[in-house]
Amino acid sequence: MGFLRRNPLPPLPKGRRVSYNGAGPRGQSTQKEVFVLNRDLTTGQPASVLWRFCLPLFGSVIFQQLYNLADSLTAGRFIGENALAAVGNSYEVTLIFIAFAFGCNMGCSVVVSQLFGARDWQRVRTAVSTAMLLTGGVCLALMAAGLLGGGALLTLLQTPAAVYDDSLLYLRIYVLGLPFMFFYNVATGTFSALGDSRTPFVFLALSSTANIAMDILFVAGFGMGVEGVAWATFLCQGVSCVLAVTAVLRRMRTLPGTDVPAPLFSGKLLRRILTIAIPSTLQQSFISVGNLVIQGVINGFGPGVMAGYSAAVKMNNLVITSFTTLANGISTFTAQNIGAGKPRRVRAGLRAGLGMVWLLCVPFFLLYFFAGAYFVRFFMDSPTAAALDTGVLFLRILSPFYFVVSAKLAADGVLRGAGRMGPFMIATFTDLILRVVLAILLSRTALGATGIWCAWPIGWGVATVLSLVFYHRAFRDKGVGDDGEEAAG
Repeated sequence: MGFLRRNPLPPLPKGRRVSYNGAGPRGQSTQKEVFVLNRDLTTGQPASVLWRFCLPLFGSVIFQQLYNLADSLTAGRFIGENALAAVGNSYEVTLIFIAFAFGCNMGCSVVVSQLFGARDWQRVRTAVSTAMLLTGGVCLALMAAGLLGGGALLTLLQTPAAVYDDSLLYLRIYVLGLPFMFFYNVATGTFSALGDSRTPFVFLALSSTANIAMDILFVAGFGMGVEGVAWATFLCQGVSCVLAVTAVLRRMRTLPGTDVPAPLFSGKLLRRILTIAIPSTLQQSFISVGNLVIQGVINGFGPGVMAGYSAAVKMNNLVITSFTTLANGISTFTAQNIGAGKPRRVRAGLRAGLGMVWLLCVPFFLLYFFAGAYFVRFFMDSPTAAALDTGVLFLRILSPFYFVVSAKLAADGVLRGAGRMGPFMIATFTDLILRVVLAILLSRTALGATGIWCAWPIGWGVATVLSLVFYHRAFRDKGVGDDGEEAAG
């Protein structure tokens, strides 16, 4: 919790260039300008503060989802149902790689942000280069594992013969592009640590738009099939990575103290990065492995059910990602207020956050429950009855429970921001274990594939109760006032 303590240095001004004169930490010169974009969440009404902070994040969510949806949309509408099933099947495998990239992103972002806040410019540059070197090593190991073991993993998932070849082709091309994804994530993590959320948004918007155009060009124009979908993603990620890393290197040269060479590697900073990266990676990896097990159960019901699930789960992921983005905003709000010595604002922040996520639940529930068929058809030109029925039923079973899981994610945001990672991970793993075990058991009953979808609400419900109990235990003795402000005298 030491990183949440009040920083004795003056806060960085918002939205303007600031000159630092004199000597900085470790004696380096500080006579250059740094552009900073900070937002203070410790003053003002919690509801309005959270709204202003979280709304810009939705732009990134929209473009990130466009990036994720583009391959499935192109495969389903321009190639066929089996192609959609193949891309969806491979996507579950790629989530393991994404988990490691997420860990590298978080490790770099947290450590660099701490050093940036301490004005330790030399070690900011060393931390970034150390994170890049770590990322390169992790990426090489995962590429070897993916290229050598991808086929065996698809076999373990019981991938049907009708989609096996396309799944393996897509996966192998995706693995070749892992360096682009990994270094892009470290670059965006660095920008976030420096207080710049605009630059990553621009890169993401451009790459997402280009990916859609390239998908259509390669598939509809050149007739390249699933291979075209994979190469389009490869090229767009490559261009985004080169631009982002170049921008980071240029940004490092604008920091004060460039007249003093910074070491390219630090074992001490590596350990700090790993302290953040490893737990983050493990959490995401376990979730990905659980999703793989569920995907293996779904694959046993054939390509029709696979395609319907692939389409519907993408729509579900759009909702969960939106909730998670708001939860990240709540987490930042919590961390800043605890760090500023204002824990009394936390409960008011959670109430405001719950209002935000529940407001978001209403349109998603209405659209998915009553018009789910239109969204499933959006992914497939001529869906089979099995695919359409599967997608519609999945959305109708899950959408009423968005009001439940959103409360869990909001409470998790508070726990994460307060540094209560133990309770946070207990609730997360409880949800995952219940969903996996119940999906396997219920799929073997008369419910069939429907039993798999029923596992989601049960896991969400139990985990939500746990998260709320952990939250109340963490803050019951904090004396949090109803208005979110500290009590007088």
